[in-house]
Amino acid sequence: MDYKKPLPIVTETNRPFWDSLKAHAMRLPQCDACGKFHAPPRDFCPHCLSDKLTWKPVQGTGEVYSFIVMHQLYDKTFADDVPYNVTMVKLDEGPRLVSNVRGPNDAIRIGDRVKLVYDDVSAEITLHRFVRL
Repeated sequence: MDYKKPLPIVTETNRPFWDSLKAHAMRLPQCDACGKFHAPPRDFCPHCLSDKLTWKPVQGTGEVYSFIVMHQLYDKTFADDVPYNVTMVKLDEGPRLVSNVRGPNDAIRIGDRVKLVYDDVSAEITLHRFVRL
């Protein structure tokens, strides 16, 4: 694959997340103390500050919480995509992910139900995208 856009930086803290996407089964950290999921991954729970976390699968469904459509080109690697959407999806488990909804930008509405799809952009990285239900 010849993916030319910026790729995420994989760290020891977020590696389980990126590995789960590569396996097409999203997992997020869930706090063993308060039970809440969180994203982006970090070494402690942002809700109760516990460092007792377990990586668990999530359904990959949620709703459009917010979005914008980018008409201005800020990075030349996105030139073929303009206009494109940057969408915040609130997963049913609670965390919000910044992602992209496939399909026509003018069809996206706040509150739309969406589901996760996987975009294998390189041998090492799979990105999360969403499609409307």
